[in-house]
Amino acid sequence: MSWNEDRIAEYLQRTVIPVRLSFLRPDGHPAVASFWYLHEGTSLWCATQDDAFVVRCLRADPRCAFEIAGDEPPYRGVRAKGLATVLPERGEEILRRLIERYLGTDSPELQRFLLGRSDDEVAIELRPERWTTWDFSDRME
Repeated sequence: MSWNEDRIAEYLQRTVIPVRLSFLRPDGHPAVASFWYLHEGTSLWCATQDDAFVVRCLRADPRCAFEIAGDEPPYRGVRAKGLATVLPERGEEILRRLIERYLGTDSPELQRFLLGRSDDEVAIELRPERWTTWDFSDRME
């Protein structure tokens, strides 16, 4: 059974694993990269350096697909196709929120390293067009 919007939002808020982002390379072949994400409203937000390959690709062609699903049973998750927008003005803000979500107060050296590069950070907004969900919890009890 498909999850409703509230169940999808609850899963995205509670699940603290990377999003797998699929995008199109300049040669037309798909590529996949993993990012920390935030769920806000109807979008997912990621951050990376402005000169990253994925940023160049998404600026040229914003079509993408993404998935948030664990690798351990019970298998469940969400995926969507959509469009991505690169927003330099939100880069540092999104990076700080991602650090808080994924690291909390752990790894102060990694936090310093990431924030030390924040001048070149950009936010990536992922806007889903349609969600697909699956949950095999009942089958795997």
